[in-house]
Amino acid sequence: MMVVFEVFLAPGADPETLLTAETLKETKAQVMTVEDARKVGFAGLPDYGEKVVRLIAVNKSNAQWIQRSLESNDGVSKFSVNDVD
Repeated sequence: MMVVFEVFLAPGADPETLLTAETLKETKAQVMTVEDARKVGFAGLPDYGEKVVRLIAVNKSNAQWIQRSLESNDGVSKFSVNDVD
């Protein structure tokens, strides 16, 4: 099972700093723009307008690691967690 985090960045935040290189390597998380996610088959994504949004797909076993990383990142305005089959 996979988990997808829908991450809204705070104004001026750098999307490249959402997760550290170590976290990306250890969890094999995929950070995608909304356009990238649509290209790989994520359907039904809303129009986010001018908001800077990233989708992070990760194996369920590493979801808590990603959640802790997002909770401690000042560049994250808010996020939601979605289970995907």
